[in-house]
Amino acid sequence: MLGLLEGIEEYNNQGALLGLEGMDDGELLGALRRMNPIQRMKTLTKLTNTGSASKGSRAEMEKFFGELPAHIKEGLVKGELRLADSTIYSIKPVNSKTIKLFETQDDKEIGLRNISNAKLPKNQAFLVSGVFLLAGTSADGTKDKIIATEFKGLENFNTIANGEFSLKSNKKQIVPETGNVVFKTTGNKNVPVGYYKLANPRLIQDDILIEMTIELGSMEGIPANTYIYAGLHGTITTP
Repeated sequence: MLGLLEGIEEYNNQGALLGLEGMDDGELLGALRRMNPIQRMKTLTKLTNTGSASKGSRAEMEKFFGELPAHIKEGLVKGELRLADSTIYSIKPVNSKTIKLFETQDDKEIGLRNISNAKLPKNQAFLVSGVFLLAGTSADGTKDKIIATEFKGLENFNTIANGEFSLKSNKKQIVPETGNVVFKTTGNKNVPVGYYKLANPRLIQDDILIEMTIELGSMEGIPANTYIYAGLHGTITTP
């Protein structure tokens, strides 16, 4: 890993990708001594030249480089993988008090969801920076009408807004049970409609089950053919 220096120029926290983060001074000096002179010079140059500071969810993702699986780190170092903005989304009907947004039987389908089996594909790790939650009422339950539904904030869906959501990955909490009222963002010019920015972003690794659940206390006042759009927004590794 120490010799694979191509592809890391654009990143801060390069030490985490090269396996140097967390070493004490003696270990770091030993690793540098074991390199040939040219390799040592390149490594020192890259570690000391941080370039422009990253922003937004990309900056958050770079803080988690140390937690990435070895095969994804290697892909980033080699330049085979890059970081990209992404939103993982799913649309589900509000037909019970419990709505599971990502399920193992789900297939990827444009306009309805963009992952299959509630998991990221291999070599994709995703840093969840924030969550969208919107609702809309479709003309009917057909796929075309669902996809054509206008999804809006929860301001006019009081029963949904008064429910709760939770988000897990690999059975570990990313967001514990939290009131959906956080998605009522009308009047807040700092975030998009229905967006909840996480103060504590969390990493989802490839081939790990994603679970997002909405719990409602009632079905009162929810029109027929109402659907929820959930989107996990952040930075992903991609070819």
